Amino acid sequence: MMKHPVIITLSLCMLNTLADRVTYTFDDSVGLGRHFDGIGGLSGGGATSKLLVNYPEEQRSQILDLLFKPNFGASLDILKVEIGGDAQSTDGTEASHMHNSWDENYERGYEWWLMVEAKKRNPDIKLYGLPWAFPGWIGNGTRSPYTNPTQTATYIIKWIQGAKKYYNLTIDYVGIWNERPYDITYIITLRNMLDNSGLTNVRIVAPDGSWSIASDMFKNATLNAAIDYIGCHYPGTYSSKEAVNTGKQLWASEDYSTFNDNVGGGCWARILNQNYVNGNMTSTISWNLIASYYMNLPFYRDGLMTAVEPWSGNYIIESPIWLTAHTTQFTSVGWKYLRHGSGVGKLNGGGSYVALISPDGKDFTIVIETFSHDHSLCIRPPLPKYTVSPQQIMIDLKGSFAGISRLNIWYSKPSYSAGVDDIFFLQKSPLVLTNGQGQLDIGVDEVWTLTTINTGVKGSFPPPPASAAFPLPYTDNFESYMDSQEPNNLAQQTGSYEVFNSDNGDHGKIMRQVVTKQPVSWCSAEKLNVSLSVIGDPQWADLYIECDVRIGNVNNTDGAFIAARVTQGGCQAFEAEGVYFFIFPSTNTIKLSNDLAQTQVVFTGSFTGFKEWNKLSLAVHAKLATGMINGEKVFTQNLSGKANEGFAGLGTSSFGLADFDNLAIMNIDDGLKRMEEIRVKKDTKLYFKPGKF
Repeated sequence: MMKHPVIITLSLCMLNTLADRVTYTFDDSVGLGRHFDGIGGLSGGGATSKLLVNYPEEQRSQILDLLFKPNFGASLDILKVEIGGDAQSTDGTEASHMHNSWDENYERGYEWWLMVEAKKRNPDIKLYGLPWAFPGWIGNGTRSPYTNPTQTATYIIKWIQGAKKYYNLTIDYVGIWNERPYDITYIITLRNMLDNSGLTNVRIVAPDGSWSIASDMFKNATLNAAIDYIGCHYPGTYSSKEAVNTGKQLWASEDYSTFNDNVGGGCWARILNQNYVNGNMTSTISWNLIASYYMNLPFYRDGLMTAVEPWSGNYIIESPIWLTAHTTQFTSVGWKYLRHGSGVGKLNGGGSYVALISPDGKDFTIVIETFSHDHSLCIRPPLPKYTVSPQQIMIDLKGSFAGISRLNIWYSKPSYSAGVDDIFFLQKSPLVLTNGQGQLDIGVDEVWTLTTINTGVKGSFPPPPASAAFPLPYTDNFESYMDSQEPNNLAQQTGSYEVFNSDNGDHGKIMRQVVTKQPVSWCSAEKLNVSLSVIGDPQWADLYIECDVRIGNVNNTDGAFIAARVTQGGCQAFEAEGVYFFIFPSTNTIKLSNDLAQTQVVFTGSFTGFKEWNKLSLAVHAKLATGMINGEKVFTQNLSGKANEGFAGLGTSSFGLADFDNLAIMNIDDGLKRMEEIRVKKDTKLYFKPGKF
């Protein structure tokens, strides 16, 4: 129940004199600022929501509520997703809806599912799609998606139409090519083709890079008309003069990307305000939505919250969730900012404030942040030094706000000292106003929301299950998946892996690597033309892995591998070290290498016993590796590489089709027993029951 209204006076500023107090005026009679377009989160760029998909239903639903449910948690206004392109885009690859020009499939990947779940919770949430990479056929033999603008626009429009046809999802915004050069002809072509396809509602955000496109917009009226929002990444809270002068809405269409401890939370709270105060940006979108990818992949925990253990159900509500709520629970897309100097600006003692008003003029919200330099550092760009001090402020409401007699208060103060508790999204007693005026004493590293809205809620659930290590033994025979589904827990770093029915039905359902040519890549991960998927714990050292492998005769890869101690993924996956057991059936060759690139080959041998399906077994213990094929030991070798721990993995030595089945991973003691069992029985159909998650 609400406490009796009192004027709030905090002890931090009790010594301030009346002369120290600064008055800040909030007045809509002088006109309003820009439309508010909302706060968002980005799933993709890439595979950042991978581990969320197979969380236990209870915990998964809780996580989704905390992200999307109105008046509960972060209550996001925008969900931005990657349009998968079969290539690495930071923490993994996301499957394209069109691996080839003749191929369409709208059941691949998990962004469809995520958008549906977001819409279930908030039917008003805006949806935004952006490609990082494109399947190879789009490039027509080049590394550019712009060689045939009509073809690329058709590809994107099919994704938008697929969202509507198969999931009843209306895409609101679409981008061009994440953080890569834009093409004027393509942007204009895309706009024209969207309109001709009845998709006039889909607005274009460009370029999802820098502000530089503004100069081209001034030179080209058709381009200017095609672009609705100028989207910049990591703007450091500042926009360019040219961008402002276009009159277009300006977005930080990707921002934050910072470790989500309390310093990361301070970064997020500061830029949510100051992107508008300094740069007139009306939307800020966090990369990423949720840190749901393995530790040791790039930018670990750079999300609004953390969910990396589907096997245990454990998740962590990080500070950015509640610091987002200070804005999203008390505004909506379509509200308007007040003007700078009349409700938007900097505090004299450091920090910033913004005020917004509802379209009908009935509701009003002020958000104040006072984060210090060292407690609000973002990953990029560098933040110039500044100071923040405790300060006493007088709020003076004028114009249509003058008659407001009280404002509800929500308050957060993250802790940066041991033994001091965090305070997140605490409802305080309301601020009583006399003649439109009320006093607040504000400390350092705080967020205050003052609002006429009465519906704020700090949502909660019982504590999630305790954290636990990735469980061993782990097995998967892929029988439990729908066709085209990406298997759980296997985090594809290059290539794309999907479940199929085996060609002859002899293996039931199998997992197939389906990328046959180098994609139009976003980064350097594909430079080796190999595919790689990793799984498990990056601190695994001594380990056993086995898998059945088949390499066909049409559009096939030249070889396949299983691996232990895989050291890395992401855009530098091509540099991954570890212990890799390669087979090349067409040449009867096998290799053991200490790196994915096969520049550190330990052993090369010949094997003439290959069958259509081959069971590979690899045991790694200290500096010794033992490999078997179909129950026959083919090597025991001393290892010379530097990799002492890492993921388990599998993949192909070149892009091309390959099938995998009956994956099993276990500790080294159980693995050695398993090898002996296979060797004695020579039963290559032995496999475990599928894993429980």
